[in-house]
Amino acid sequence: MREFGQAVRRWRDRVEPRAAGLPAGGHRRASGLRREELAMLAGISADYLTRLEQGRATNPSAQVVEALARALRLSEDERAYLFRTAGLVPPGPESVPAYITPSVHRLLDRMSGAAVGVHDAAWTLLLANPLYTALMGDRPGNGVWRAFAGSGNRVRHTPEEHRAFEVALVADLRTTAGRYPADQRLRRLIAELRAESERFAELWDAGVVGRHVGSHKTIEHPQVGDLTLDCDVLSVAGSDLRIMIYTAEPGTEDAERLELLAVLGAETLVGQP
Repeated sequence: MREFGQAVRRWRDRVEPRAAGLPAGGHRRASGLRREELAMLAGISADYLTRLEQGRATNPSAQVVEALARALRLSEDERAYLFRTAGLVPPGPESVPAYITPSVHRLLDRMSGAAVGVHDAAWTLLLANPLYTALMGDRPGNGVWRAFAGSGNRVRHTPEEHRAFEVALVADLRTTAGRYPADQRLRRLIAELRAESERFAELWDAGVVGRHVGSHKTIEHPQVGDLTLDCDVLSVAGSDLRIMIYTAEPGTEDAERLELLAVLGAETLVGQP
């Protein structure tokens, strides 16, 4: 694991904090990410990252390696190298893609006035800018699971909207399952959803057809109150990534609240170790 740790450390030093959506102020011994910052972006503990970099932790999971590759903004070749040095086979075309290209990273960097989250084809959140996290809460994981078997989210739906939302999620997941039938993680997610949620099982067995479309959504935020925003879902050409973007009409009270959230999100990042 020494080679793996050296690669992570080398690539950590080249990522500029601002490019990762982090404040760049304060005293820094190097221009790259601090260990604690990379750990936060990858969703692992700083202690575990330290052991990985020093070669004292072995056999990191594919999920950890994928999260580090995204946080480090690796190219496709670099990502494959990181998997191999961890003793893993890079995910192939039969798996739901989780690779985020440098161009998508740059897109998020330039959309500071919008709340932007990047999901894979199974609606697992892969990457979010600080405003998206401030708006929706720090809620990593799979959106379909959260909707049917978890605690939901901050979006307020009418009963009709909620039913349409459920249908769209299940239909979208069915399309993804047909495209990636050999993806074991996806098959496990579907099996667990069927076991945990009668509503999901009902819709899945009914073979519902639909799709996730852009719309107006009202988000119930615990700090700034309700925001009614435009929600658009964009697809990345040549990839199954979905970019979810929340924006407000300029000059409205919703726009003011979104701007306030941008400030709150930045203050939260500054306050993190």
